[in-house]
Amino acid sequence: MRTAPTILHLDMDAFFASVEQASKPSLRGKAVVVGGLGPRGVVATCSYEARVFGVHSAMPMGQARRLAPNAAYLVPRFELYRSISEQVMRLLRGLSPLVEPLSLDEAFVDLEAGGTAWDADSARLAGVRLRTDIRTVTGLTGSVGLAASKMLAKIASEAAKPDGLVLIPPGTERAMLEPMTVRTLPGVGPATGDHLRRAGITTVGEIAEAGEDELVRLLGKAHGHALYAMALARDERPVVAERETKSVSVEDTYDVDIHDRLRVGVEVGRLADRCVRRLRGSGLSGRTIVLKVRRYDFSTLTRSETLRGPTDDPGVVREAAARLLDSVDTTGGVRLLGVGVSGLADYTQEDLFAQAAEGRADEPAAEPEAEPVEEHRPAPTERRWPSGHDVRHAEYGHGWVQGSGLGRVTVRFETPYSEPGRVRTFLVDDPELTPADPLPLVPPAPRRPGGAGPTSAEDGPDRAADTGPDPDAENGPAGHVRLPPARA
Repeated sequence: MRTAPTILHLDMDAFFASVEQASKPSLRGKAVVVGGLGPRGVVATCSYEARVFGVHSAMPMGQARRLAPNAAYLVPRFELYRSISEQVMRLLRGLSPLVEPLSLDEAFVDLEAGGTAWDADSARLAGVRLRTDIRTVTGLTGSVGLAASKMLAKIASEAAKPDGLVLIPPGTERAMLEPMTVRTLPGVGPATGDHLRRAGITTVGEIAEAGEDELVRLLGKAHGHALYAMALARDERPVVAERETKSVSVEDTYDVDIHDRLRVGVEVGRLADRCVRRLRGSGLSGRTIVLKVRRYDFSTLTRSETLRGPTDDPGVVREAAARLLDSVDTTGGVRLLGVGVSGLADYTQEDLFAQAAEGRADEPAAEPEAEPVEEHRPAPTERRWPSGHDVRHAEYGHGWVQGSGLGRVTVRFETPYSEPGRVRTFLVDDPELTPADPLPLVPPAPRRPGGAGPTSAEDGPDRAADTGPDPDAENGPAGHVRLPPARA
């Protein structure tokens, strides 16, 4: 373990929902829920205002609507979230070459490796500046944890939420962990937590007291050893800049079970094409094609086929997925389909193109057979207007979709930099209303006369970070941070 709190964990606050609130002035300070809006949709994330009503991530959307009927329910805008995430990751990479992203809104940073921090004071300063830079660049807030290990840094950032910074001084870790619930430790979910509770173990301190042998007896060798080490605040895992991608996959859940076998085949082909686009976007290819089918009764089947070598050819992947589908009975209906590629490599094997040709030679009627399926798709004139997505009207300008149905779409016209806007309703096929790209959350910096660049406080994040009081001064001097009670 290190002797200084130089591992930083950043967790953006309610990321998707915060992006939506930042881009929509009328939703600031209000309950916002982002996720799939169909009957089988789930909550991706929600604002802190929605959490007051008991809404949380991974909750069925129907349950969320019952708990918070007046919240704003929005369809995710993943391209926007990814672009903002990349802005944040660039700031992290400015602190150190060792940045380990865990998701779009979460990452570890080794400050020592970047020469950014070497003791508690320099680590705290780096954390304060990072939070200021994130607000300056994106307009959003993030919570920062600083500690001598990854596990403790993540626990600290959770304690810092929302919009805070917590530093755990080395030497205080065990005393800090002892009163916390066992669910605080990574890998202790509801089932493990309940198992420990039945054995009379409810806090981290009681895990340490129980001893390693008792934990191995209760949980098995691997889990018991790991849990005992964590209870003693031992975590030697390094920050890893590059994680090896093991597979690339896409999947869709359908609001209504699909019974038509032709439609299932078309969906599998569409998913295969999406998977290949993602594969190529990462500069990868793969040898093993995987098909996932969740049927009407929630039974989930996976089938796989390993090719002679890696490929990123959509024809090869599509036909392999179709062959795998032939071995699955979908008579009762399908609620989820997925296509993935594993056994990844950074090259392709050219002779695999022959595999697609061989498959076509074996089934000469396959291509003409697919033609009638296209006729059953909805007419292209039926435009969809997902809730929360950006639009532009020829007369009223930029806005976002509040809702649509019965041939009409309701739009609120506002931008991230305006006051809350007015609402208007249009026919769904109004020619003056078109989809639009999202606007930046932070307005472009004003230019100096003559195009010399930004002015004054807009000169850059470093200047902004050095001005004003320390926003975490209430935590006391470095090395004496008060941790709030741990969440169960």
